Amino acid sequence: MNWLKPSWQAVTAIVLCMIAAVLGAMSAPEAAALAQPASSVEYPYLGTKGLMFGLLVVTALVSMTRIPPVIEAVVLFVGAHWIAWLLISGINGFEGTALAPFFLLLAAAWLLAWRCVSVLSATHPVSRWVATASRLIIPAIFGAWILIIWEAVTRGAGIPFILLPPPSAIGARIANSLPVLAADVRQTIFKAVIFGYIVGSGAGFLAAIAADRVPFLRRGLLPIGNMVSALPIIGVAPIMVMWFGFDWQSKAAVVIIMTFFPMLVNTVAGLAASGHMERDLMRTYASSYWQTLFKLRLPAAAPFIFNALKINSTLALIGAIVAEFFGTPVVGMGFRISTEVGRMNIDMVWAEIAVAALAGSVFYGVVALFERAVTFWHPSVRGG
Repeated sequence: MNWLKPSWQAVTAIVLCMIAAVLGAMSAPEAAALAQPASSVEYPYLGTKGLMFGLLVVTALVSMTRIPPVIEAVVLFVGAHWIAWLLISGINGFEGTALAPFFLLLAAAWLLAWRCVSVLSATHPVSRWVATASRLIIPAIFGAWILIIWEAVTRGAGIPFILLPPPSAIGARIANSLPVLAADVRQTIFKAVIFGYIVGSGAGFLAAIAADRVPFLRRGLLPIGNMVSALPIIGVAPIMVMWFGFDWQSKAAVVIIMTFFPMLVNTVAGLAASGHMERDLMRTYASSYWQTLFKLRLPAAAPFIFNALKINSTLALIGAIVAEFFGTPVVGMGFRISTEVGRMNIDMVWAEIAVAALAGSVFYGVVALFERAVTFWHPSVRGG
């Protein structure tokens, strides 16, 4: 038995497959056809049911043999996603008719994908490019299975479209509404978010330097910052609309307010992060305040500053979208969400949410990459 290396995911997947086989019919039309053999009832998985069961068992058994981890991961990846594709494509046209074996097979395929991610996570590639690809593939598989389970459950259980549309319908809506989505992104992100993010974060950074230099500002500004940061956005947004109008300027003002104080608080904390020995060494060299600031304290504060920038990257997008609920031209992501909800176009609402999530992830990722390039010396970056 040295050739065997059991994993609980593969064993559980085989058990679920056996239970599904014992239960029989995977859909209501198939159960009706089995109850009346003489009738010609069409049902899903008419020619693929045996293929799915066999593919799942073979994939699980092969993954438990002592093969190289890379081959094991490939086998699990292909098997799990092939089964998922067969399940989703087979239920198309028979939405809402899935029975327990359908969901058992879906859970078994998910366990195989889980095992695939576990195998990839346990590998330690020597090549830098392979390691980078592995760090991208693992979250991609995890995210893909969120969409796969979402698609399969909504179609198999027949969840009403107005409650939760499947990802395929949201993707089709995005593909058919690219000009509208592009205009909304341009209005919300490229005007309000970016401008407000730069001004708010920059002003918070300069205010932190001033507060560090002047004790009076540090003692008086930080308590006010804590108070202002607790203000509800739904109370601030209408006031900014009245002050700056309905266009993107009022949304940028909301973003500035939301991003100013996280940057202020984090930068002030970061400026105090340098050790006493390092500061004493700078004093022995007769360094001025500004020399100590630029050569010691700001580099030590860099992780805190980038932490604020990453927090602000999501706060800015949320603030701009919510602010558009309280007055905006007939364009913008928040405007589109509020109007399409009233029209019951839920797929368009989810399309805007998906675009916002993608934009926020890209924004956060750019800041994180810039952080790795600037703070390459920090232990958190050197450690991978």
